[in-house]
Amino acid sequence: MKLDCHCHILPGLDDGAQTLEESVFLAGKLAQWGYERAVCTSHRTRRYQNTPFTVTEACYRLQEELDRRGIGLQLVPSMEYRFIPETWPETVARDWLLPWEGNHILVELPIHDPSKIGSIVPSDEIRALVSDGYQPVLAHPERYLYLEMDDYKALKDAGAQFQRNLGAIEGLYGSDVSARAKALDAAGMYDRLGSDLHSRRYAEFFDRFVFTRPPVTRDP
Repeated sequence: MKLDCHCHILPGLDDGAQTLEESVFLAGKLAQWGYERAVCTSHRTRRYQNTPFTVTEACYRLQEELDRRGIGLQLVPSMEYRFIPETWPETVARDWLLPWEGNHILVELPIHDPSKIGSIVPSDEIRALVSDGYQPVLAHPERYLYLEMDDYKALKDAGAQFQRNLGAIEGLYGSDVSARAKALDAAGMYDRLGSDLHSRRYAEFFDRFVFTRPPVTRDP
């Protein structure tokens, strides 16, 4: 069953879909591209302090609407957890982890400013998650241009899987991110591919530059 492990299609929870109609449109695009399941990874950050309760409720409501409209996409509630002091310690303390595929947890670093990580050591948090039985998946490592190859290797050695964003190599995030994605791909760093679908702009890019062949319905 083809799975998108990273998308922001729940309405109004973060910087992804803002309305129910936009959510339905994006879910329809995922189904059109051959996805059968989508992990709804709403942000948990300083700005978007979602909880398992808000995400699960929004996921349930959107699933009802998709079923009503005959859109064949199964939604899975989860979150994209940022390693920052404003949210990560509370997440761990309250056990607010929503795993998918049994034990997978999507985590991220600050995109541009590593100082926002504060005293958190990402590799230590990765090891702690693994020790607790989770499989941490680092979202879009190609976007952390402040990391060096040794930093990536340390995160992999700690037990993280790496998830490349759909469109990263094709230029959705600019030439620097594209070059980094190609380098990580050439080094065999990637384990998963996720859409990180946020908006109609993403969908238009994917239609033009990524899904240029008929969509597949099953993973190889």
